[in-house]
Amino acid sequence: MLGLSFSLAVICLQVFLPTLLGAPGQCPSQCHCHGDLQHVICENIGLKKIPRVSEATRLLNLQHNTLGMLPTGGFSEMKGLISLHLQHCQIREIASQAFKGLKKLIYLYLSDNEISAIKPGAFEDLSELTYLYLDGNRISSLPKGIFSPMINLFILQLNDNKIRELQHGTFTGAKDLRWLHMSGNELSSMQPGSLDEVENLAILHLERNKLTTYPIMAMSKLRVVEELTLSKNPLSSIPDYAFRSFGRYLEKLHLDNMGLERFSSGAFEGVTALKSLHLDNNKLKTLPSSLDFSTLRNLTLSNNPWSCTCQLENLRKWMDSSRHRPDAVCASPANQRGKQIRDSSAFGRCKQKTKRAKKGTRH
Repeated sequence: MLGLSFSLAVICLQVFLPTLLGAPGQCPSQCHCHGDLQHVICENIGLKKIPRVSEATRLLNLQHNTLGMLPTGGFSEMKGLISLHLQHCQIREIASQAFKGLKKLIYLYLSDNEISAIKPGAFEDLSELTYLYLDGNRISSLPKGIFSPMINLFILQLNDNKIRELQHGTFTGAKDLRWLHMSGNELSSMQPGSLDEVENLAILHLERNKLTTYPIMAMSKLRVVEELTLSKNPLSSIPDYAFRSFGRYLEKLHLDNMGLERFSSGAFEGVTALKSLHLDNNKLKTLPSSLDFSTLRNLTLSNNPWSCTCQLENLRKWMDSSRHRPDAVCASPANQRGKQIRDSSAFGRCKQKTKRAKKGTRH
């Protein structure tokens, strides 16, 4: 009788366990499957473990479950996956070789979890991965070479984590990375060479960090940056040649809300394509002579203590010739205080002063 009960129990497990966990070739329990199991949707159904799905599955959506950690080889039977959605799954850790076997994966969404640890080798086999979203986690450091398997990585989202430093070698292997988003971290240091491996970056977002000095040595090998955002970093000055290595491509530059006090005279040397420049909410009194206004289409200047002297003559000329006349109020000299730069009378004699200065130089 005992033997019969045991046999029945084994049969029941063989029949029902695949249904509960999901066996290859059928839709996991409580999930929704479409297109002959190509799309498997298991969103918000109380999962605590990764379900088993068919090798034919191309998209697996596990959002809003409670997975805790991603173990080694947890997806190894899903060799056909192209898109994997793991947002809001309370994931704390990614084990080494967690994505082993996913050699066709292109999209990996890990946003809005509790990830604080990514073990070395976690992203092994992800040679086709193009889009990686790790924003909204608790990552404080990135092991050297962690992205090295991702030779096709194009977009990397690391916004709103706790990353404090970028080290040399962090992005080794990710040579095709074009968009790097690191806003809302705790970056206070970017080591020289930390971006050397991703010299083809086109978009670099570093706003809402703790950078106190412009990371010129970290960015010296970037060649084609089109958009750079440094807003809301406590930077007081921008040095000479800050953007020169990618100046022919730079079109959008965000330097607002920083407490920025000054530009070195050659800060904009080599910048020849700038279309949009945001400088509002700083402590700027003047602008450097190296800033070329000829390509600018959008310029924000409000909430700065501008000194309306001949040093701003090029800005005033641009305002006079442009349809776009940004809000910018003089703080000095005293007789111009409170006036808009575009309406100030302080620039009327600048040409005469320039002529006299040139004559004085010749004599």
